[in-house]
Amino acid sequence: MELAALEPLIECYRRQSETLGKQVRLEQALLEVIREQWPLGARLPPHRKLCEALGVARNTLALAIKSLIEEGYLHTGQGQGTWTRRPHARRASAGSGEIGSAELGPGESGSGAAGAAPAPLPLSARARKVLGGQGASLIQSGAFVPGIPDIARFPMRKWRQLYASVTVPHNALLLSYSSGGYGPLKREIRDFLRRWRNIDCDTQQIIITEGTHHGIELCALALADAGQRVVMESPCYWGARNVFLAAGLETRQIPWRPVSDTTSDTTSEAGHDLTSLGDGPVQIAYFTGSHHYPLSVPTSRRDKQTLCEACQPAYILEDDYEFSGDDHGELLFDPDSGNRLLVGSFSKLMFPGLRLGYLVVPRALAGPMNRLRSEVFREGRMLDQAVLAQFIADGDLDAWYQRIQRDYLGRQQVVHDQLCQVKGVISVSPPSRGISLCVQFAPEIDDQRVAQLMVKEHLIVRPLSMVCSREDSRRGLVLGVGMLAGESLVSEVARLRRTLESILSMRDIRRHN
Repeated sequence: MELAALEPLIECYRRQSETLGKQVRLEQALLEVIREQWPLGARLPPHRKLCEALGVARNTLALAIKSLIEEGYLHTGQGQGTWTRRPHARRASAGSGEIGSAELGPGESGSGAAGAAPAPLPLSARARKVLGGQGASLIQSGAFVPGIPDIARFPMRKWRQLYASVTVPHNALLLSYSSGGYGPLKREIRDFLRRWRNIDCDTQQIIITEGTHHGIELCALALADAGQRVVMESPCYWGARNVFLAAGLETRQIPWRPVSDTTSDTTSEAGHDLTSLGDGPVQIAYFTGSHHYPLSVPTSRRDKQTLCEACQPAYILEDDYEFSGDDHGELLFDPDSGNRLLVGSFSKLMFPGLRLGYLVVPRALAGPMNRLRSEVFREGRMLDQAVLAQFIADGDLDAWYQRIQRDYLGRQQVVHDQLCQVKGVISVSPPSRGISLCVQFAPEIDDQRVAQLMVKEHLIVRPLSMVCSREDSRRGLVLGVGMLAGESLVSEVARLRRTLESILSMRDIRRHN
C-alpha cells in the first residue's frame, strides 16, 4: 500500500474526538478506512511507518490491530505483514490453519471450487423484510451519528468502582440466572420513573429487559400473533419497525405532523392523517414517548388519543426513546390501565453498550409476561443490574442526567443556529435536551443522495425519507449531537453547514418522479 493511501486514515484519526483514548480512536479510524477506503486484500505499511504517520506508540497500534484481527477485519502472518479483509471472508484450511484474504485474493471463496462462492441459503420472508428496509448503520461513531449519547464524558471511573464493589464472594448469586430481574434495580427504576416521569407503578409491573428492542420483542411475542397489524407513526423509529417485522407482524405507518411542522407547508394539517389508516383490526398501536423520534419534537397526547379512538387497538405501547424530564404530560401511559405499556432503556441516558432497559406492564400481565420472558429468553446480566441499581441509588444517574441534558441543549442550539441558515433547509427541529435533531428539506430534494454524498465527507447522517410511509413526502436528515462538544462541535458544525450548502446547490440533487 502506497504511503499516499495513509491520508484517509490520518484524516479519519484526527476527526475522532480527543476525549476518547488513542487506541479507541485508532480502532475506529482503521475500521472506517477498511470498510470505506482501502481495497480488500491490501497490505498495510510497516507498523513503524504507521506509528510515525499517526503519532502513536507501537503498543497502542499493536492493541488496535489485535482487536481488528479478532473481529476479522485484518489478517496477519509471521513475516507476511498485515492485510485487510472482511469478516465474512474468514475460513479455515484443513491442516494449515486460517488462510487470510491476502492469500486467497479479493475473490476468495469459503468452500468448493476455486473462485466459486457457494449459493446463499434462502432467508425467511420476515428476514428479507427487515433487511430490505432501513437498518442500523455499520458506522456507529463520528460526528453527527444519530442515536449515540456522549460516551466520552460518562463517569466510567465510578462505574468501574461499582463493578469492583459488587464482585465479592458473598455476591456469587449474581452469577446465576435472575428471577424476574434484580429486585433492588426494579425498586430504583420504580423510584426513577416516579421522580422523572410522574409514573407511580409497582415493582411487580416492571420487567427488566436487555434494551428497548428486547422489550418491544417481548410485547410482540406476548400480545400479538403473526399477521396481526401494528399501527406506527410516520416517520417511525426504524428499530421498532424492524422488531415488529421480524416477529411476523404487519406494520402500517400513519403520517403525523406536529403543529410546528405545518408552518412551512400550508397544505398540511397538524395531527395524524387518518385516511391512511385503512381497514381491519389493530392489535398494537406503537408511539415514541413524550418526544418524537426521529422528528425530535414533543409528541401530542391529544393526537395519540385521537388515533387510538379511530383504530381501537387492543394494546398501546409507548417507547420512551428520548425524554426531557418535564414532558411526561404527553405520555398516554397509565400504570393503572389494562392495555397500556411503557418500554424504556438506559442506552440513551448512559451508554449504548449497557443494553439494559425496562418494560412497565399492566398488573394483570405482569406475571404471564415475566414468565414468558424467562422461558423464551432466559435471564441474566445480574452483575450489570446490580451495578446499575447502585449507580441510581447513589444519585449518580440523576446527577449525570441533569448535567448532560444541559449540555445537549447547548449543543443543539449551536447546530440549530447554523443549519437554519442553509438555503434549501425549510425547518430544523427546535433545540431540546435530547441527542438528536431533524433537518427537513423541500419534498423534491433527494435526501438519500444527500446522505450518500455526506458520507464521502465523513459526515454520517440518516435520510428521513427511509422511515416515512409512501403517503408521507417529507425529506430531510436525522443527526445526533452526542459525540461532539466544545471547540470540536463548533468546527464540525461549520463543516457540516458548508458541506450541506454545497450539496444542496447541486443541480442533480432533486428527485425525478
